[in-house]
Amino acid sequence: MFIKQLSIFIENKVGRLQAIMDTLSENNINIRALSIAETTEFGILRIITPDVEKAKQVLREVDVISKITDVIAVYIDDKAGGLAKMLKSITDAEINVEYMYAFLGRTEGKALMVLKADDEAKAEKALLASGMELASPDII
Repeated sequence: MFIKQLSIFIENKVGRLQAIMDTLSENNINIRALSIAETTEFGILRIITPDVEKAKQVLREVDVISKITDVIAVYIDDKAGGLAKMLKSITDAEINVEYMYAFLGRTEGKALMVLKADDEAKAEKALLASGMELASPDII
């Protein structure tokens, strides 16, 4: 089960992140998870929000480039080895993880990881076959 993520292209300079956050806030868009990957000049801000289409639209209106992508959110045991166990099912299926970050979860004893794989359908199948629980889009 895939979750929609918004990847936002952002200049790496003072005030750009603030401007994007202000735009989202002014339009009542809640952010449930985020990750920033950067280079010297540019970065990619990835967010999970309940209203990804609205977020994309309001950012487009202020000339910010973004793209909606599918990611997988998977519950892992919130203890030593929980992440290693999840990654083993991906590795054993010869799937590459392009990136990964944590998500705010509300399940006791569980952490929630968001991952982007080079083959989302194959990753989903491998995770389910290994007994991992995937989060549904309604968690956002």
